[in-house]
Amino acid sequence: MNLDRFYPIFDHPDWLERMLPLGVKLVQMRIKDLPADETRAALQRSKQLCDAAGAIMVVNDFWEMAIDLDCDWIHLGQEDLADADMAAIRRAGLKIGISTHDKEELDRALAEQPNYVALGPVYPTILKKMKWVEQGLDRVQQWKNHIGDLPLVGIGGMTIDRAAGVYAAGADIVSVVTDITLNENPEDRLKGWVKATR
Repeated sequence: MNLDRFYPIFDHPDWLERMLPLGVKLVQMRIKDLPADETRAALQRSKQLCDAAGAIMVVNDFWEMAIDLDCDWIHLGQEDLADADMAAIRRAGLKIGISTHDKEELDRALAEQPNYVALGPVYPTILKKMKWVEQGLDRVQQWKNHIGDLPLVGIGGMTIDRAAGVYAAGADIVSVVTDITLNENPEDRLKGWVKATR
């Protein structure tokens, strides 16, 4: 299974209309704080856009909607992992990515035989308040040594300048949010990411 090395995260399908034509091949839709019907509509539209562009779409959290919409991938945080019906997810054939922040969470994630593991925040992040401090590149290397061939995603505080070091430490994939979405020219920034990661 080959996943792209560049993994942006967006919160609305409008981003996909702008970014998919620029070379995004792997994307997570992390939709928050919308009513259920609007969330479902946004995911459905996102899937249509990704399918048309030949991109892999990963649904954050909403595994039941992902099953209903015939999606291929979900991403679960630790809290979502505790509440998810993993048997139903497996029966639906969904591939799974799981967030981890410490060794206990990594062990819990690996017990579910995920298709990738994410470690974060590698660097300080402004995306959301977390109880974890930055993990650093040494932790990236530790995680990779532990999980072997399983794809490792580095996330948190990512910039183009930091990406090479994260890859060198062992990450297979770098995930980015605000470095694109808060950039004054998101399209140019995304083009820079594509160039730096391919």
